[in-house]
Amino acid sequence: MEKFALILQSRPDIDERLAGRLVPYEYEILNEIAAAIHAGNLETLQWFAGFGDSLRAILMNVHAYRKGAEFGFTEIAFDQYGWFVRPRFLDYEVVKLGNTALYGEYSEIRIGRGVNGIWSFALSYRFGCAGGGSALSVYDPPFASREAALTTALSKLKVMFTEKIGATDTTNYKQDVILKTLKAIEGAQVNMVQLSLF
Repeated sequence: MEKFALILQSRPDIDERLAGRLVPYEYEILNEIAAAIHAGNLETLQWFAGFGDSLRAILMNVHAYRKGAEFGFTEIAFDQYGWFVRPRFLDYEVVKLGNTALYGEYSEIRIGRGVNGIWSFALSYRFGCAGGGSALSVYDPPFASREAALTTALSKLKVMFTEKIGATDTTNYKQDVILKTLKAIEGAQVNMVQLSLF
């Protein structure tokens, strides 16, 4: 694959990409690049070019960098394949809810703080055989405090699990797992209220 060089003569490549289907962040970044080309701003073009050797890599890496900056992560580093290195959240913790003695019978809330004090969470949830989740990342929603992130995560899990009470597919949605997890969620919510009184 031929490497892409972002230069003042790259406008046709940018216009071609702008004519395609884009997600909002791609459109914004491409318009910034187009404006830099139009203005002859080599410094800005060189900054964008530093994020990859293809237009796709530049768009994705700039977006990842900017999402990280929302949490105060400003280091620019790439892995061996040229993709932006995921920042590590500070004060990272995992809150397990449900029957932690058996794999597949508990859910997790992953919480962390950015360099600037902004918190976020990610969920890993299991109803039995059904479930899902993700790792904590800069693409998760920002919160002003650990308590706000944890409160939102607990509420979200509670809604998800409450919706599955009485599900007829008892293989994917084991009622025992659902009820134990809901009990653990309620216990965590009570503990948060009690801690806030001190």
